Amino acid sequence: MSQRQSIRDASHLYEVERRVQHAARPGFRIMELQLSPTQKVPWHSHTNITDTFYVLEGHMRLFLQDPKVEVNLKPGEIHVVGAARPHLVTNGGTKSLTFLVLQGIGEYDYVPLTSS
Repeated sequence: MSQRQSIRDASHLYEVERRVQHAARPGFRIMELQLSPTQKVPWHSHTNITDTFYVLEGHMRLFLQDPKVEVNLKPGEIHVVGAARPHLVTNGGTKSLTFLVLQGIGEYDYVPLTSS
């Protein structure tokens, strides 16, 4: 995969059922996302921040690179993705997936990835 330019707001790059920002302060934010069974958060990474995923409802399939790993999460489970590690989030179920993502500590960016 090759890296593209970092952007500060990725909300226009992929569609979700619902997106709510619960908290934001310099260096840290909490977002809630809801994905339909066919939606996903495309392959990307973050230059400096860690993503901590916490599933509220549904089944999350989280794919990681470097090394390749698939993580399956259900309600109440968490997984941390370190800075600069490429990842993709998909809905692994037949109903909506709702999850929190805690992002920090550092300046948020979104680095979309494409196949090389």
